[in-house]
Amino acid sequence: MSIQPMLQIQQTPALIGIDADPGQFSIQQPKAEVSMNTRPAQLEIHQYQPELQVDSSMARSAFTGGNMIDMNARIYSGFQDLYLQGIARRVEEGNRAAYIQGSGNTIAEIYGEDWQPIGLPEFRTPASSDNVEVRFNVTPPDIKFHKAETDIQVEIHRPEIEYKRGKLNIYMQQYASVKYTPPEIDIHK
Repeated sequence: MSIQPMLQIQQTPALIGIDADPGQFSIQQPKAEVSMNTRPAQLEIHQYQPELQVDSSMARSAFTGGNMIDMNARIYSGFQDLYLQGIARRVEEGNRAAYIQGSGNTIAEIYGEDWQPIGLPEFRTPASSDNVEVRFNVTPPDIKFHKAETDIQVEIHRPEIEYKRGKLNIYMQQYASVKYTPPEIDIHK
């Protein structure tokens, strides 16, 4: 009998299986909302008509005597002047009559010249080119400017972040093993 000592050892390694899917990020950010309100600029202009003022009361006074109160005042003051002139003329005539020895101083000559009527005093004002007063009033325009105004409102939205986990599966694909195969023993030999 012969024994051949040969022992067979078979070893199988362990295999670990890993099935993994990575995680996923999902990021979304809605656009910002912008609202803008604008009030336009405004220009206001108020323009006034020019005024022409003509005062012709002095010209009317020179042509017609003007109003009754002023005209009566001028006549009254004119009568005072005429009265004083009449007194002066009578004094002069009396002086001429007293100086009888002078030539041409006869009573007929002195009092014979006194036949013309004395007119009314002047009741009009003197005529002049300055009797009409002209005034031209110009009012400057009112200009108001209101500048434009802009109101901007911005509403931002935060990002929306979502994370989906991946999967991770760890398993034994093959277990480790050791197999011993003893030698065959041949008993018949």
